[in-house]
Amino acid sequence: MGLVRIRLARFGQIHRPFYRMVVADSRAPRDGKHLDIVGTFNPIPDKYGSKHIRVKSDRVKYWLSVGAQPSDRAAWLLGKAGILPMPPRKFNPKKMVPKKERESKK
Repeated sequence: MGLVRIRLARFGQIHRPFYRMVVADSRAPRDGKHLDIVGTFNPIPDKYGSKHIRVKSDRVKYWLSVGAQPSDRAAWLLGKAGILPMPPRKFNPKKMVPKKERESKK
């Protein structure tokens, strides 16, 4: 088996996504076979404006202890849940300049 990753698998309907946080082999397809379901994430806000994250913290800690690597988005969600430290924000100064100005400089 290759590298084990904690990542999101998409479920739900068209234009209404719902994600399961799964532990899977890195070579498996996004919505394919997984080893364990460790949480859920609903990115569509409810009537109070909150997005729901449910995490089985004991299972996540177990998989991290045996070497599972979280994907970028899964690491961010685990940081929001308080299981991992928040990952650093990605800083790209080229994206701060409007696209027309970037292309005219070339």
